[in-house]
Amino acid sequence: MKKLKVGIIGCGVISSIYMENAQKFDHLELNACADLDLQRAQAQAEKYGVPKACTVEELLSDPDIQLVINLTIPKAHAAVCIQALEAGKHVYTEKPLAVTREEGQQILETAKKRQLLVGSAPDTFLGAGIQTAIHLIEKGEIGEPIGASAFMIGRGHEHWHPDPAFYYDIGGGPMFDMGPYYLTALVSLLGPIKRISGSARISYPERTIISQPKAGTKINVATPTHISGVIDFASGAIGTITTSFDAFGGSSLPPIEIYGSEGTLLVPDPNTFGGPVKIRKRDEKEFVEVPLSYGYSQNSRGLGVADMAKAILDGGKFRANGDMAYHVLEAMHGFHDASDNGTHYHMESTCERPESLAVEQQASK
Repeated sequence: MKKLKVGIIGCGVISSIYMENAQKFDHLELNACADLDLQRAQAQAEKYGVPKACTVEELLSDPDIQLVINLTIPKAHAAVCIQALEAGKHVYTEKPLAVTREEGQQILETAKKRQLLVGSAPDTFLGAGIQTAIHLIEKGEIGEPIGASAFMIGRGHEHWHPDPAFYYDIGGGPMFDMGPYYLTALVSLLGPIKRISGSARISYPERTIISQPKAGTKINVATPTHISGVIDFASGAIGTITTSFDAFGGSSLPPIEIYGSEGTLLVPDPNTFGGPVKIRKRDEKEFVEVPLSYGYSQNSRGLGVADMAKAILDGGKFRANGDMAYHVLEAMHGFHDASDNGTHYHMESTCERPESLAVEQQASK
């Protein structure tokens, strides 16, 4: 079997699941990992059996590495992606694709110029839960999709994260932190976005860290922490989304609902790969849970990398691609722009709705 040789840049907490899962795919070969902190890279390499731990420069100059997985912090995504592309390597990055639209465009333009591929998390939409929901829509189980609602409501990362300040800086906030999961799921379910409106606010200009080890430290908030928006999809469906770090009392709202002419579909948390998936058809009294018809219901981060690797090795399309990631990035900015300007934001980009996976591809996993 042909194998694609992969290197990881960024050996923080999220790298563990990527390193663990990369070794589950026969066509991936994790050869190296790198970090600004070489000791951290060495520790991860030893823990997960990665052959080489090195500096970023050494990984990028390694002629054997064909694909770089970029797991750096969001502000570094663009610079590392472009470095990797300029070094002649395909790149897959953690979400978001970049912090600004300009950076995102630069990544895609560099890839096109170098005739290389760009992929991006989240890949949770490839998991059992959302793929089952997509399959139900494609089968016509809820008729024509008419509308959708999405809710990501929480009380803020200062309550649990050990170093939460960057979540309240430019490029952070609930929309840029969690919005990629919800918007990617919605695009995979309903297709690309045409127009956006939104309202956003900074509810608390200063927040106090509750979690250790920085309890008591003050954070100046530089990005909206409560955003509500309306989404007009190119298909004609209309969606609403609310993302918030300001609900100190929590929420009982569902993650995603899809409303169709013949029924309603409850879609599971898009930050997970599993279920439950529930459906209530016209004239039925209750929602009924639908068995998951796909595999990968556990934490399968890296599934998008595996799908991308097949496209590199064999040709063809892959699903967690740069065009969709940029479309989601533009949409996130669009909510903020619509609020700031008091107008609709008309999307300049588009993308294809990712092709669903065949049941037989995943059912045995």
